[in-house]
Amino acid sequence: MGKNLKEAMKMLEDSQRRTEEENGKKLISGDIPGPLQGRYENGCAYFHEEEREGLAKICRLAIHSRYEDFVVDGFNVLYNKKPVIYLSAAARPGLGQYLCNQLGLPFPCLCRVPCNTMFGSQHQMDVAFLEKMIKDDIERGRLPLLLVANAGTAAVGHTDKIGRLKELCEQYGIWLHVEGVNLATLALGYVSSSVLAATKCDSMTMTPGPWLGLPAVPAVTLYKHDDPALTLVAGLTSNKPADKLRALPLWLSLQYLGLDGIVERIKHACQLSQRLQENLKKVNYIKILVEDELSSPVLVFRFFQELPDSDPVFKAVPLPTVTPSAVGRERHSCDALNRWLGEQLKQLVPASGLTVMDLEAEGTCVRFSPLMTAAVLGTRGEDVDQLVACIESKLPVLSSTLQLREEFKQEVEATAGLLYVDDPNWPGIGVVRYEHANDDKSSLKSDPEGEKIHAGLLKKLNELESDLTFKIGPEYKSMKSCLYVGMASEDMDVAELVETIAATAREIEENSRLLENMTEVVRKGIQEAQVELQKANEERLLEEGVLRQIPVVGSVLNWFSPVQALQKGRTFNLTAGSLESTEPIYVYKAQGAGVTPPPTPSGSRTKQRLPGQKPFKRSLRGSDALSETSSVSHIEDLEKVERLSVGPEQITLEASSTEGHPGAPSPQHADQTEAFQKGAPHPEDDHPQVEGAESLR
Repeated sequence: MGKNLKEAMKMLEDSQRRTEEENGKKLISGDIPGPLQGRYENGCAYFHEEEREGLAKICRLAIHSRYEDFVVDGFNVLYNKKPVIYLSAAARPGLGQYLCNQLGLPFPCLCRVPCNTMFGSQHQMDVAFLEKMIKDDIERGRLPLLLVANAGTAAVGHTDKIGRLKELCEQYGIWLHVEGVNLATLALGYVSSSVLAATKCDSMTMTPGPWLGLPAVPAVTLYKHDDPALTLVAGLTSNKPADKLRALPLWLSLQYLGLDGIVERIKHACQLSQRLQENLKKVNYIKILVEDELSSPVLVFRFFQELPDSDPVFKAVPLPTVTPSAVGRERHSCDALNRWLGEQLKQLVPASGLTVMDLEAEGTCVRFSPLMTAAVLGTRGEDVDQLVACIESKLPVLSSTLQLREEFKQEVEATAGLLYVDDPNWPGIGVVRYEHANDDKSSLKSDPEGEKIHAGLLKKLNELESDLTFKIGPEYKSMKSCLYVGMASEDMDVAELVETIAATAREIEENSRLLENMTEVVRKGIQEAQVELQKANEERLLEEGVLRQIPVVGSVLNWFSPVQALQKGRTFNLTAGSLESTEPIYVYKAQGAGVTPPPTPSGSRTKQRLPGQKPFKRSLRGSDALSETSSVSHIEDLEKVERLSVGPEQITLEASSTEGHPGAPSPQHADQTEAFQKGAPHPEDDHPQVEGAESLR
């Protein structure tokens, strides 16, 4: 019955098909005009807005071609012999799910083919493994239906071995569909053999809009099939005039650019990719992942530096001594640095059109695909040179940061009160957390007191105006606040940095405790003052008597016999934390000096810096950075600052050390000599020696 229905459909479309063959078929059934002329012979075109729509139509065409009774029996035919669609593991994400949703097929109908693991590119389909999978599916009673190959993967632009895949598809009767960005090179005069083999496939999808910088241009799916009835059922052909007008934007664009303009844009994009590849080969610590793809317009690179004492990473055969956690930590560290590098390059050279992506085998990489961005952004050769210069300028910071991470970790672990937080996703020298006195180490919840200390620490460090960047945020595995230290240069003094962080955090904690204690003292003092003032009022009433409290009588009595009462009040000494009477203030018209407040806690060591030297930088003494004329003056300035910084304490120690010396003068004689030198009057004998020592201090 399916054959009769097919013949009836042919009879209904016979007259219209003849008209199309006479008028328009010559334009689409022969060689595709334009840049692909002579490449893809005897092909038809289907224009669509969604890039994946053409592949869905091709899958319908393959189902109707392999299942003759599908029009009548429908899903029962597929249930008896399930179709299989083969996709590469490097295919663009979501493609298989889209096909199953559009075709109404279950997900077991999809078969993901792994890429090469031992030989060849790790982003190319493993042909030998594919053949094994096809044989297994045939033995299970399944029907291999369609294979989707890549002429330029979505991630790194690698091309599958389309020639061998075509032979395999012809052997087992599988429909071969090809897509990818490298299909654009078919318009050039020089094409690689792997991409040229795509012209022998059954269908291909091309996206000329991004290639040529034309946003409103539809995608094109070219296919080879001789049965117009099946193409009509699959939806590849239509009788509606609106569907035929889909090609109008592309036709107008091609007419505007011309053949030379199309070829020039594609050629310019390929030249930009080759130019960047040649320049990056001369840069150290930059690994290019597509060196074997000389004709690919996609270039992927990443920063990679293997430290001398680090474990080997990204080896084909891992050593037994390398633990998976160590390899994973090194991998995450390099990924964080490459992510930072990609974001910096995107900001510095926006015309490059760079994208940061994560690959399963290599990790985080930076992709340069001028064929998809150069026409829109106007990328030129000067932009590529600027990109290379920016990469070279960022490499010293990346290299020094990677080397200083271990030193920063050791310094933090050796400093009391600091805890090193292992966050491999942070692109800096490390993450540290200050453990205050009330910190619950076993809890992973947020700590309000710790957040307050770290917020103050961040403010203090930013006020130093150093070259480092600091930020606070939750810990990698908990909700506690941490201090994140950014990228560092080669002359970074890690020991001074860690000591400053610890001393500043300790100072903030002590000040917060002092403020809390003072708040409590003030509160108690206010309550005590209120009680004492109430008692004073009661005593005043008893002294004045009851008559003086009567309004009229009290005024007359006070006029005849005024009361000489002192104004009594209370003052609160914040330094001593005690209440004092205000009588001395009213009597002597002056407020007492009170007790001298304690000094503010500070770090145990303050490093002396040269004029103009920023914090956390190693000293330039004895280095080649100082010129011959300025080195002596800078060193003398530093020595003067050091002599001034050790004045009073050493003088006191010297005075105390001379007491036990036989020939040393007595303290009184020393005080008298000092007073005489200052021009002061000679001290009397009744002055104690303590006053002399105190004046010396």
